[in-house]
Amino acid sequence: MASNAPGRTATFGSIRAGMRVYQYLFDAIAWIVAIIVAIWLRYEFAFGNTNWISLLAIVATAVLVQLGAGLILNLYRRRYQVGSFDEVLSLVGSVVLTFIVIAIPIVIFGAEIGIPRSTPLIAAPLAFLAMALTRYFRRVVTERSSRPTDDAAPVLVYGAGFVGSSLVKRMRTDSKSRFNPVGIIDDAPEQANAVRSGVHVLGSGVDLPRIAQATGATAVVIAIARADATLFQRITDYAVEADLRVLVMPPLDDILDGRRGMGDLREISIEDIIGRHPVDTDVATVAGYLTDKRVLVTGAGGSIGAELCRQIAKFGPAELMMLDRDESALQAVQISIAGHGLLHTKDVLLADIRDAETMREVMDERRPQVVFHAAALKHLPMLEQYPDEAWKTNVLGSRNVLEAAFAADVETFVNISTDKAANPTSVLGHSKRLAERLTASVAERGKGRYLSVRFGNVLGSRGSMLPTFTALIEAGGPLTVTHPDITRYFMTIPEACQLVVQAGGIGRPGEVLILDMGQPVKILDVAKRMIRMSGKPIEIVYTGLRPHEKLHEELIGAGEHDDRPFHPKITHAQGEPVDSAELNKSRWDAHWASEHERNLREHSSKEGNVAGATAPVMRLQSGQGSAQ
Repeated sequence: MASNAPGRTATFGSIRAGMRVYQYLFDAIAWIVAIIVAIWLRYEFAFGNTNWISLLAIVATAVLVQLGAGLILNLYRRRYQVGSFDEVLSLVGSVVLTFIVIAIPIVIFGAEIGIPRSTPLIAAPLAFLAMALTRYFRRVVTERSSRPTDDAAPVLVYGAGFVGSSLVKRMRTDSKSRFNPVGIIDDAPEQANAVRSGVHVLGSGVDLPRIAQATGATAVVIAIARADATLFQRITDYAVEADLRVLVMPPLDDILDGRRGMGDLREISIEDIIGRHPVDTDVATVAGYLTDKRVLVTGAGGSIGAELCRQIAKFGPAELMMLDRDESALQAVQISIAGHGLLHTKDVLLADIRDAETMREVMDERRPQVVFHAAALKHLPMLEQYPDEAWKTNVLGSRNVLEAAFAADVETFVNISTDKAANPTSVLGHSKRLAERLTASVAERGKGRYLSVRFGNVLGSRGSMLPTFTALIEAGGPLTVTHPDITRYFMTIPEACQLVVQAGGIGRPGEVLILDMGQPVKILDVAKRMIRMSGKPIEIVYTGLRPHEKLHEELIGAGEHDDRPFHPKITHAQGEPVDSAELNKSRWDAHWASEHERNLREHSSKEGNVAGATAPVMRLQSGQGSAQ
């Protein structure tokens, strides 16, 4: 088989060369016919006193100049998509150049050589039209031969903008496409009856059931660049009514960066429906403090830390140091960024933030200029059982990192906090609140920018609600919810990390920056929607609020003001410093011991009432819900 490869390659190359020759021959014929027709029209359907030798010379000149101009402008080198706007621009250039070359002698010596002076003015448009038409017909033939096969699933594309138009064109010109667009949906009235690559806009979202029935579509593809959670939810509701699958495209940034292709469609997820908050990042601000800087991320193996590393890597830091105590997690994040998991390079640091001496050694040796402190324990019920672990990691561990960073002259320090630090009631909230106050205390020393960033629940992070719900649904249920009215703020990991990186560029020393998470989401609604999407008969069981768990979380605490001076989605609040010398483990132990006893008493007394209020079990399947 190897011996045949050169022959096939040579044959393919000769075919390509032949196609270029054929295109030039068509263009040459176009000039010949155009010049002859121009003279014939000039003499009112006759040739009058035409000098045929001069005509032959003019024709030969036009043909040769067209060849030279075409080669210079890559018309015959297969550099352009057939019939594209870029090719038409080059074609215009070649026609103009040819026109100038043949027009000069005709205008100067027209009477002497027997060629009417108006010939170039008539011939050039005719030649251009003929050459453009040949390319158009070639494009039509090429596109028709590349249509999806009959096996392709008929789909509707939601969005007639740039992304939707590009997707429709991609599907229509790919014979291997799994999808065939049979219509476009768009809510903008001005897009009514518009046409994109031969596919018509058939109506708006409310018309989806009617359009799906008329076209036989089996799915709808959401192709809107900046779609948010509200829009995804609305479209999904339309699709459920029309009995259509819902597919989504990768984020536009992923397509532009080459990480994903436009055709990499996937099923819509619950993260799309409740967690999309488009973020406008001021790249200049971010690059100013990250580009060519030594950056260290603690907790780099966690969900937030790993995504922070990926976001930071885009801005070209001089060095990106990833620190974690979990070697397997470090390997995973190294693979996602460096493309290997060898763990023998200096970009991965195996260390525990609880070890103050190790933190000092790391900071002193590696001298980071920017630190993102994401290492923390975060599971509220677990820390309620083991408050000492919250103290060791979230409080003392944060103090260790802060003190080591300050001694190493770190320029910017960003402490990753949580909404549970606002008016804290839990061990997790109090420990993270102390970390915020410690950060503000170091900021008071007047060297470097030390600040905290606070946000709510992050979709898809390890151990968070959605993976837990997914696992329970896959296991057949039941799906447990603490209270029917409980709400939480949600944001996807990439969106949260984008704002964290942005906050690091605009935050002032000692501030607590609070990310706008949109509107709080009712957990019961999420549970119901996930069950409907699964199509399984899953029960929902209410378990009652856990000790120190809030029914509704807060992002902004008492005494903090919602000031947004620099970014519409970032609130600036002033941190409340606490001297690390004031940290008192005995006081911490005594506080949580008394809280534990009080909650046990309250929980016992209220258990019956809570159970009575939340006892109904709901069985849901495919959009149905009823209390049993």
